[in-house]
Amino acid sequence: MTALTLKQLIFRILGKHPEAVVVSFATGDRELAERMFAEIQRLEPAREHILVRPEEFGAASTLAILSRLRQRFRKNRIGLAPVLLGDPRYRALRRAAFLLAPRKILAYNQRLERHHLRPGTAIASWLFLRGVPLDRIFLRPKWLAPWKRDRSVYPTEVQEIEGRPLSARRRRIAVVSPYFPYPLSHGGAVRIFCLLREMAEEFDIFLFAFLDQETPDDFQPVREHCARVTLVRKARYREPRWSTLDPPEVHEFRSPAMLAALERIRREHKLEAVQVEYTMLAPYRGDVLIEHDVTFDLYRQVRRRSGTLAARWDYWRWRRFERKWIARYRKVVAMSDRDAALLDRPNVTVIPNGVDLARFRPEIERPGSRLLFIGSFRHFPNIVAYRFLMEQVWPILHARAPDDSATVVAGPDPLLYWREHTGLLEIPGDERVALLGFVPDVQPLYVEANLVLVPTLVSAGTNLKVLEALAMQRAVVSTSSGCAGLGLEHAVNVWIADSADDFAKGVETLLRNRDLRERIAARGREHAERHFDWKAIGARQRAMLAGLLPPRFQMRPAQATDIPELAAIQATAPEASQWHPGDYLAFDCQVAMLEGRIAGFVVSRRVSDREREILNVAVHPDHRRLGIATELLRLEMARWLGAHFLEVRESNTPARRLYEQLGFEIAGTRPGYYENPPETGIVMRIFS
Repeated sequence: MTALTLKQLIFRILGKHPEAVVVSFATGDRELAERMFAEIQRLEPAREHILVRPEEFGAASTLAILSRLRQRFRKNRIGLAPVLLGDPRYRALRRAAFLLAPRKILAYNQRLERHHLRPGTAIASWLFLRGVPLDRIFLRPKWLAPWKRDRSVYPTEVQEIEGRPLSARRRRIAVVSPYFPYPLSHGGAVRIFCLLREMAEEFDIFLFAFLDQETPDDFQPVREHCARVTLVRKARYREPRWSTLDPPEVHEFRSPAMLAALERIRREHKLEAVQVEYTMLAPYRGDVLIEHDVTFDLYRQVRRRSGTLAARWDYWRWRRFERKWIARYRKVVAMSDRDAALLDRPNVTVIPNGVDLARFRPEIERPGSRLLFIGSFRHFPNIVAYRFLMEQVWPILHARAPDDSATVVAGPDPLLYWREHTGLLEIPGDERVALLGFVPDVQPLYVEANLVLVPTLVSAGTNLKVLEALAMQRAVVSTSSGCAGLGLEHAVNVWIADSADDFAKGVETLLRNRDLRERIAARGREHAERHFDWKAIGARQRAMLAGLLPPRFQMRPAQATDIPELAAIQATAPEASQWHPGDYLAFDCQVAMLEGRIAGFVVSRRVSDREREILNVAVHPDHRRLGIATELLRLEMARWLGAHFLEVRESNTPARRLYEQLGFEIAGTRPGYYENPPETGIVMRIFS
């Protein structure tokens, strides 16, 4: 008797067919299930294939489905059972498949990666079920497997791009960023680029950034504001995310090449300060750390929502890391008073996010009911927000207002980040939702929108997209998290709703009530103008940096022997106030000593409690355009806290521009204030 006939005889006795079949379970998205089934048919062309669909069982329980499956396949031997993971709607059928053929399960994730679930690979199987990508399942930490071959790769090539010419007038600082801040595809890039532009008015900036997918065309806008740009590619990090005491994002941006370039250029060009953007770059050890968000607070929200061991571990190590490093910087910048309170350190100051009020100008709203959501998927809270919108809010809106449409701007490579953060192969959508990737200019989208949505569930820092919408005078429906730290009030300048039903109700209310929508939008624009102009914020940024730098000169009170030099300096500036130099000694007169000579002076007097008038500021011609006047005024304001006033000729444009850059605002005019020639005086004021 041959082996074949013996096999047939044995299975005939057992009442089963001798050839094993492949039973695939469509426990997920229909398209994914079809692709899984097609792949299995290609991999096992000689076997009979059967596809089990969930519609066959309705709302039956796991045990009821198992009973029917056993009855259906009682005469079949199951050789392989492919199962699609992830979708909770098909949990009962998935469990029944596991009970039917526990040793034959070939699991597919939402990326259509596959893995045999076997006792011999229990840990790998468990990780795969938990959603870990296949290429990371077999990673081992180097402290556990020092012999491993799949090691992290740290690029060594450094690219340096020259920008605008250096100036002896400007002091030199470095800015270290985890990404190149152009194109303006997400909020972090917008902030860094706008403040680079504002800082460039006073400083020569050396930018150090990690490359991603930027092109040479992206470099030019940044080169206009930077003296030099130094670029290094990110590491290919190959350690398990759970395996390090510091958060994995910190290791992903650790680059010996970047660190060496920073130290070399800092030494060669005598850079006076280093500003580090984002918490994960804190080990680059600068002078200023920009906390774009309080990262441990973000992970605290994730921990609270999920409660998993991984979320608890992430929160603990981010809290440990962040608190350690903020104590080591001379100055830490938070985005809001709320964030500053969370950090709770004396070295923390608030320099908020802003908006370009000249670029984002109000335009008349077009008729319609078009919704807009902007949120780059490279920042995972935006993915959480999109899922909340599409899975919970949108079905309610569709039932109540089937004609509403929406545009979603998901940033560059949204599918890549979607798969990385969710494990899902495709981004769910709707025929009335236009999903866009990178949009070079979102301003026209605000013009076309009737309402802006910010369905953010977990967030830290402050959202620039809210500020853009306010500046464009478009009403915003946001969660509490989405507009936190911006000082907004519900039903005054924003509509706040946190549950899916309340969010949908808010959208419906504002779309149907045009007067309310326009009133909230107008108040939102007023709020943006009052608090979030990049020009004013840039002045605060420059003042903060200047306060960290050592003065270029030594200050001392003026003496009687200085009067001839003060008179000579004043005579070279006929556009300034022309006092008798000897009278300055009756007020507070400070001179700037540089290389043994008086480089300039500033004179002020007390007007009332916490109020002073700056009578004159002048710089010797040999030392002009070196920032001496700026430093004199900053030191004056630092010495005397409160309001400072000054007068300037209406025609003295350079001086007025200097005062505006320092944060002075026009408070009034004094016609005929100046003589020789007669001219109006502009009164300017600043609070320090």
